[in-house]
Amino acid sequence: MPSTAATQVLSLVTTVGGEDDARRLASALLDQRLAACVQVDRLESHYRWEGALCAEAEWRLTVKSAPDKLAALQAFLATQHPYELPQVVWQLLEATPAYAAWVRGEVDGLSAR
Repeated sequence: MPSTAATQVLSLVTTVGGEDDARRLASALLDQRLAACVQVDRLESHYRWEGALCAEAEWRLTVKSAPDKLAALQAFLATQHPYELPQVVWQLLEATPAYAAWVRGEVDGLSAR
């Protein structure tokens, strides 16, 4: 099936250091209708920061939104994210027309469900 705006969903991923921050960001994203869904899960990140090897527990937020909300999501995270240099990566996903419509309805405030 060819890609169309009607079947595209934005998936944006970021991480934070604690469950409280993850829940705070998830709630705010939903409240501001920047996300239709935010999945939160715990993981361990291994990385190099300022020359030192690090291994830290983190919480990953996977944000499902509409593609046209990307700039607003980036602006939100620039002011609300607790990290100095947060991971903010995204991709466009193909979804069923029904799921993509649900996402669009949630972020546009048009959902009847």
